[in-house]
Amino acid sequence: MSDLSNELSVTLETIREAGRKVMELYASFERIEDAPADISTDADRASQELILQRLHAAFPGDQLCGEESTPTLEQASADGSRLWIVDPIDGTRGFARKNDEFSIMIGLVDEGAVVLGAVYEPAIDRVTYAAKGKGCWTAQPFDGEPVACRVRPTASLDEAVLSMSRSQGTLGEKEMLRVFGASSAIQTYSAGIKFAQVARGESDIYVGDYLTLKDWDICAGHVLVEEAGGLVTTLGGEPVRYDGGGKSLQGRGIVGTNGRLHGSTLAVLATGDVPVR
Repeated sequence: MSDLSNELSVTLETIREAGRKVMELYASFERIEDAPADISTDADRASQELILQRLHAAFPGDQLCGEESTPTLEQASADGSRLWIVDPIDGTRGFARKNDEFSIMIGLVDEGAVVLGAVYEPAIDRVTYAAKGKGCWTAQPFDGEPVACRVRPTASLDEAVLSMSRSQGTLGEKEMLRVFGASSAIQTYSAGIKFAQVARGESDIYVGDYLTLKDWDICAGHVLVEEAGGLVTTLGGEPVRYDGGGKSLQGRGIVGTNGRLHGSTLAVLATGDVPVR
């Protein structure tokens, strides 16, 4: 495996360019208050095609995987040992409702293991990124001085902060706080932002309890948490590998924590008290 410097540089250049395109479309997008969870927009497709074109040009021997059906996917290699996994707009419901809670995610997988990831929140111009062995970093604005990310040292669930989906609402938040005995919660639509919150030390636990989660929902965020000192597994505690054509996690969900709370988080999940969606 290379030292990933070139891959990281291309990723950051590409994700920023995609962010500009997305924000151009966001400015003229008409708000949809009751946007469904599975909504897809022209911005999703434009963002993905731009990203895949740049990645394919820079790394023509690598495979590509994305959430949307766009032309460049058909041109990509089917044999490379490396795989780029792209979510062009993660949290499209936040985009559609125009509350700024969406991100763009690019992850790189080598032999089934994620080795690089970037999560960009274009509405607030914040990027969080990591490469295997190089740590996790964040910058806001994008071209500001990068700051190293470390998970919180929280060692007790009653002091933990949860990252949760805004779609769970007030009642869902109260129930999760009760089940985990946690102190507070942060809600957002984007899974990528939730992983970044754990990595940046803003929260301690993210439980992705949707059994329909796909690789592009979590790949980039996964490496952020691990490079910041945390741990990521399935809901059942198994290691996560990305070798299922976008569906490696189908039916297994995801847990990202600060590491210290991972065992106790899995123990709570094992009780069956946390509703799986």
